[in-house]
Amino acid sequence: MASFGYLYSLLLTLINFDPVSFSSHRSTPEATHKALFVFGDSLFDAGNNQYLNTSVEGSAVIWPYGETYFDHPTGRISDGRIVPDFIAQFANLPLPPPYLEPGAHQFSDGTNFASAGAGVLPETQPGTMDVPLVSQISLPNQLSNFKDMKRSLHQKLGEKVSKKLLGRAVYFFSIGGNDYINLFTQQPKAPKSYKRQYVAMVIRNLTSVLKEVYELGGRKIAFQNVAPLGCIPAVKSGNPEVGSECLEEPLKLARLHNRALSAALKKLESHLPGFKYSIFDYYNALGDRVNNPSKYGFKNGTSACCGSGAFRGSHCGTEPYELCSNPSEYVWFDGGHTTESANLQLAELIWTGPSDVTGPYTMKQLFEQS
Repeated sequence: MASFGYLYSLLLTLINFDPVSFSSHRSTPEATHKALFVFGDSLFDAGNNQYLNTSVEGSAVIWPYGETYFDHPTGRISDGRIVPDFIAQFANLPLPPPYLEPGAHQFSDGTNFASAGAGVLPETQPGTMDVPLVSQISLPNQLSNFKDMKRSLHQKLGEKVSKKLLGRAVYFFSIGGNDYINLFTQQPKAPKSYKRQYVAMVIRNLTSVLKEVYELGGRKIAFQNVAPLGCIPAVKSGNPEVGSECLEEPLKLARLHNRALSAALKKLESHLPGFKYSIFDYYNALGDRVNNPSKYGFKNGTSACCGSGAFRGSHCGTEPYELCSNPSEYVWFDGGHTTESANLQLAELIWTGPSDVTGPYTMKQLFEQS
């Protein structure tokens, strides 16, 4: 007969079973530990903004954010887990904690520097994606936080061990959307020549950050390119007459950026020894789910689950607002951010998607690289 202790242990395992964590997506455990460092905007923010010394009233620290998985708001702008959370689970890592979260950090597993409202450019203003913020951490400031973390790692682990950890880690970025939403909303009639110059400026600044990450020891970069900005409910809400269609001008900006990003990463690979990268075609993957939701198990790809106004594009969690009964039926949770169900599908494509969606490496392959 099995002992009581064994049965009790088995019962606890079943109670805490998470089908995602134990799915076939998880990589085979290796002797060489890999960390995950996350940079970006509200799509990847795990809660950093709630720890800034400014008011964040109206952001994702209120119900119903976090309702699906965590059962309480965590600062993630979704009903549950965001894409980096799933990637961490696929890689056998804990969910990357917000860098600014008080308390002890195990940076040897990685951390999350992303900040809602952030842009590549320091002057990009927050609050453009249905996130009414008064402050954010721009990408250059996220890089400064990474440098501080590196110094902490050196002190805790020693230079040799920390250098090896940073060289084996994967660096995951989602940034740029706010820069272009700012341009579209503030200068809607900007000439084509200015738009091209603006994209070039964003790419120069982004490339500069990536070169610094490389100089600090990073070798494996994963990118989620810019979304189909003209399909975002918060962006469309000012033009409700478009209906199920998307606004073309923001789409054009996103396409310009994504082509330039692809070229810039390819150039970095050719110039920096050991530099490896992955780009996920977020633009088309998300766009297809918006335009053909039933193909992916969703009922609605146009309006948000939570919010008010046209397409429920604003004020999720701020009365009066509407809330759907089942977020998993929606692509969008609020006016600018996807549901946990959509995030899982996107993360699966980033982890092991086909080469026309994620390449030249998948994120799983980057983790498997020494």
